[in-house]
Amino acid sequence: MLNSDYSPSAYLEQLNAKQARLRHLLAQFNAPEAQVFASAPQNYRLRAEFRLWREGDERHYAMFAPGDNRTPIFIDNFPIASKLINQLMPRLKEAWRSSAALSERLFQVEFLTTLSGEALITLCYHRPLDAAWQAAAEQLASQLQVSIVGRSRGKRTVIGRDYVVEELNVAGRVFSYRQPEGAFTQPNGAVNTHMLNWAYTVLGEQPDDLLELYCGNGNFTLPLSTRVRKVLATEISKSSVNAALANLVDNQIDNIELVRLSAEELTQALNGVREFRRLAEIDLGSYEFGTVFVDPPRAGMDADTCELVRRFPRILYISCNPETLVENIRQLSDTHRITQAALFDQFPWTDHMESGVLLERK
Repeated sequence: MLNSDYSPSAYLEQLNAKQARLRHLLAQFNAPEAQVFASAPQNYRLRAEFRLWREGDERHYAMFAPGDNRTPIFIDNFPIASKLINQLMPRLKEAWRSSAALSERLFQVEFLTTLSGEALITLCYHRPLDAAWQAAAEQLASQLQVSIVGRSRGKRTVIGRDYVVEELNVAGRVFSYRQPEGAFTQPNGAVNTHMLNWAYTVLGEQPDDLLELYCGNGNFTLPLSTRVRKVLATEISKSSVNAALANLVDNQIDNIELVRLSAEELTQALNGVREFRRLAEIDLGSYEFGTVFVDPPRAGMDADTCELVRRFPRILYISCNPETLVENIRQLSDTHRITQAALFDQFPWTDHMESGVLLERK
């Protein structure tokens, strides 16, 4: 990735190869041709993480080739990262060069930025953070106009906020999202916006309710809630749940119930296998689910969750792994067929492929 040819023709060649691969994988299900949503070839990535490699008295931003953590690749600029990250990198480097309090035993730096222009920098240390570090970090945060999080073993010090606020336009409405430090967020903001608008469009206006599994910070939940009567959403990560709850308030959305359960636990609850105190105040019987939305991890949905989603007339599925997507569709293909498909190029210059399908009951 670091030595890629970033020319438009090289990007188009790679994108066409991904499109052909997805077409081949979905051909067995007679899927329609996928819509393709391209990325900008450069400055698309809103997150970046670097190890710091010491050589003499100098520390360098560094990355490593897969499987090799001993041979650093020094990074002076990072073309795939956002323009803001590239602007902040040399300024941060100059700051630790001139401050022992900032540089002492600093071993990793993480950047989190947004399309809306906010930034948060995480500095990771092999030592406790003291008053001298606090004073230097507060001065740096003011100079760079960013929030800073300092991490040392078992401790975290926050200067400013421990999240950034992203703003994304879906069908003419701007939704704001708190994105916490250390929690998962979509790395390619522009392509994420395409994903949200695609899901919003293919779902359409529905008179019934939506069940969402793996909802994260509410990335899809917020815009999709405007297309249905009400939403029951689940997420297991505590930081993501807290961010999602704040996002509901910030966006003044009141038709979403959020519960901290895994997809497997919710399956057990809906099947009457187990009762959960976290569902005590939620009347599952009041929901008339017509659509289930899933955005699972790379492993895809387990067999029990596949059987759960089979109950619904519509399954809206966003996948970060086309191989497990195909396995899940195969499990569902006797009752559902693909009526819409899409390719979202979240990660140019890699083999990674994000895709989406709408499955409807036959």
